[in-house]
Formats: sequence, C-alpha cells, structure tokens
Amino acid sequence: MAGFRELSTVDVIRAATAIYLQSSSHSSSNLSLLDHFCGGSAINISEEESKDVELVHLLILCAEKIGSQQFDRASTLLDHCENFSSKIGNSVERVVHYFVKALQERFNRETGKITSKRVKGEEIQLLQPEETILSLRPALVACYKESSFYQATLFAGTQAIIERVASAKRIHLIDLAIRSGSHCIVLMQALATRQECPVELLKITAVGSSSKQRMEETGKRLAYFAETWNLPFSFKIVLVTETKDLNEDKFDLNAGEAVAVYSPILLSRTRHPDFLIKMLRKISPCVMVVIEVEANHTSQNFEDRFFEVLFHYSASFDCLKVSMARCDPERVTFEEMYLGQHIRNIIATEGEERIFRHMKIDAWRKFFHRFGMVEAELSTSSLFQAELVIKNFAFASYLTLDRNGQCLIVGWKGSPQLSLSVWKFHLFGRNTSTRPGMVSRYLMAEFCEPVCSVKAWCAGEQEQKYPARPRARHPRGQFSVRGIRLFRLEVERRGDPVDGSWQDMLPSPRI
Repeated sequence: MAGFRELSTVDVIRAATAIYLQSSSHSSSNLSLLDHFCGGSAINISEEESKDVELVHLLILCAEKIGSQQFDRASTLLDHCENFSSKIGNSVERVVHYFVKALQERFNRETGKITSKRVKGEEIQLLQPEETILSLRPALVACYKESSFYQATLFAGTQAIIERVASAKRIHLIDLAIRSGSHCIVLMQALATRQECPVELLKITAVGSSSKQRMEETGKRLAYFAETWNLPFSFKIVLVTETKDLNEDKFDLNAGEAVAVYSPILLSRTRHPDFLIKMLRKISPCVMVVIEVEANHTSQNFEDRFFEVLFHYSASFDCLKVSMARCDPERVTFEEMYLGQHIRNIIATEGEERIFRHMKIDAWRKFFHRFGMVEAELSTSSLFQAELVIKNFAFASYLTLDRNGQCLIVGWKGSPQLSLSVWKFHLFGRNTSTRPGMVSRYLMAEFCEPVCSVKAWCAGEQEQKYPARPRARHPRGQFSVRGIRLFRLEVERRGDPVDGSWQDMLPSPRI
C-alpha cells in the first residue's frame, strides 16, 4: 500500500521502546526519539504493525513491573501478552512469545512458585545447546546455518588459521566446540590443496563435556574427507566435566607441530573461562580464533539486561523471518530449542544458574589482556572471505560487516550479532612485571563496558563500517614454525620477556 513502509522486527522494538520512554517521562528529549525513529516526518504504518508495537510496549511494561516486584500488575500483563503472542505467528509475536515464557519463569522464581531444583535438568541441556539441536533432526543444522553471519565468521576465522600455519608441516587444531565440524572441512580442503609445504599430519583434538557419540560421528566424517583428499589425519576426543579439569597433558602435544585453537561461541557459556585461558597460555598456540555473540548480557540490572536481550534476539528472529517460511517446522524448532532457551536462561536466572553471559568485544579485550593475549589483525583475505560468503546469500543487502579495532563485527540490518577476533599470547618470563591475572567468571561484569542506554538503542546507533578494501598486511619471514618454537623455548628457558611480535614472521599464503 502506498505510503506504508514495512518495519523490521527491531524497528517495532525501537518504536515500542520510544513509546515506553515517552509514557514514563514527559521530557521533550524523549519525544525527540519518536521524531528520530520516524526520520523527522510522520509515516504511516500498517494496522498489524501498530498492534505489534502495542504488544511489545505491554511486554516492556511487564518486564518493568517484574523488575520492581509489582507482581499483581505483572501477572495481568503476562496473561495479556501470552494471549496475543504465538510461536507460529509473525516475527514480533514469536519474540513476545518467548520473552513471555522467560518473564513467567522469572515471575515464578521470585514469587516462590518454582525452585531451582525443578529446572536443573533443563540447565544441564543448555550447557550443550548445539548438541541438543543436532540430536533432534539433522535438518536443523541447515536451519542453524541459514543465518549467514555464522557462515561469514566461519570462513573468515578459518582463513586466519590457514595463514598462521602456512609454513607448518604438522598442524594441531584444538577445537573447543567442534559441533558438525563444517569449519574443519573448510580447513582440511585448504590444507590438502596447498602446493607449498605439503602437510605431513593434521591433528584435530575436539574438546567437549557431553555427546561423545556425536563427536565420534563428526570424527568419522572428517576422516572420510581426509582420506578422499589424501590428507594425513588424526582425530582425538577430550571429554571433561568442567573446563577447569582441562590441562595440557590431555592434548598429546608434540614438538614441531603448530598449534591453533578454535573457539566458536564457547567462552561466554563457560563457567571458568579464566582456567581455560590459563591452560591455553601454557600451550602457547600460534593463533586462537574467537567467535562470540556481540552483546552485553552481563548487566546486574534486570531492566538493562532485558532491553539488551530484547534488541539482540529480535534481530535473530527478523533474520529467520526473511530467510525462512513462516510455517517452516525447522524454523519453529530452532527458535524454540535454541533462541528461546537462550532468552529464558538470560532473563529468568541469576547467579550460577545463568549459563550464557555474552559480552561485547571491548569487554573480551579487557579479559584477554589480563592473560597476556594480544589481538592480531585480520588479513585482507579473511575479510574477503566474509564478504564473499555474504554475497552468496539472497539477502546480502541486510547483512553488515563492521570493524571494531582489529575485530570483525557481523550484523543484521545494523544490529551486531557476532564478533570474530584473532589472538596470540605474549610470553612472560621471570623478569617481566606484567603477569596474567585470574578472573572469575562471576566477576566478568567488572570488565564490561556500561550497558548501552535504551535511548541509544532507539536511536539505532551503529558501528562504523570498515572500508571496502582494508589495507593489506602480509608479514613474511624465513623462519620455519619449528625454528620459531625453538626460539620461544629458548626465551622461556632464559626467562626474558618478549613482546610476541616474532609470531608475525609466520608467512601468509598466496590467495
């Protein structure tokens, strides 16, 4: 219809939030938010969108009442939102449906209707959400990959590993969350077709706490590809109950092998990330690729955390709305078993029961620096891989690639979704004054940036995009990986501090 502009799911959330701010404070500054949202002039929205805005506004009011412990009013609002939301409705109705379930659980917890023991089994499942999805039906993997920002970080991150092990003949990949192993296949194909410096052995160590059978199936599949490509290959599984049970002896490290670590959306749901990083520092890998959810879900203030989660996951639902049919059973299952469970855990639980503690890249930098980690630059080839993947998707115009320092941020319609960063370890000797510190998971909030204000969300503030062709950096040298590792061992023996720049001498492949 002429004069109407279709609003995205996040647009609806922004509009409802602006109305909430206007109703809670009659200052002119809040009224200006509506002008900003409308582009400075009045626009018409459809009747369905108007109802969606009203529904989200009621959801926000409900969260406010629960946060202030006005449970009678909150109960009424919960019932209303539940009646007008649905897991098979439009994207806004789906968002409201899962947030209502999360708010209902928080309501029941705070009013004593349920206890922690009653949801313990569900929390255990949340520790391995991807394995839960894979166990339901293999087709769900396709649904999980339908969101192309996952593919963009996968290929760009794998490219970063390929470059760092370009001169190594024996390569050891420590995969902290192997899942289906699709990123390993990409790595294996690149190594198998490498003309210079043929690979003598690719060793993959998969780390997990459950689903050994699934990991074994992944290993067999990878072994099949390795045999097809005539790539020397070995696969090992390391199962631990908790992260702090990991130690370097479990990885069968050998002299002369280049060690790389791949960590896809794992640290934010690890109970003891400080133990994990301390252990990895002892191994001193040549590269560590980290993919994380780009959001701040660690705020101790419930209302701030609610808004952060609402805006972040609304973009995820909007992506599925665009890329999949409304009644697609795979979409419904993915939203319920993955997105819905994440929302429930972050909104409804506190303390040790809360598993997902997503942080933005600036907070991760502060965390990693405590352990002597140095961020490395993503090469032009890695950025090109991300661009290439996105261009192959039908809705590439909705995806955004931004830069935050040396980190790549992949977003949907300007809303950040994932961060990709590459790290290496400083070497600390006896004489260096800076030592890595220990950081408890439950103290991470200390390193988190202040929560982005609701006004900023409404204004739709976005990160600055990176140039179309960033400046290339291809460090090259004549040291072999073995020579570099011998140099490192000599430095450690003498106890001399080094700045880690020697790792830049690893040559980059020709793309």
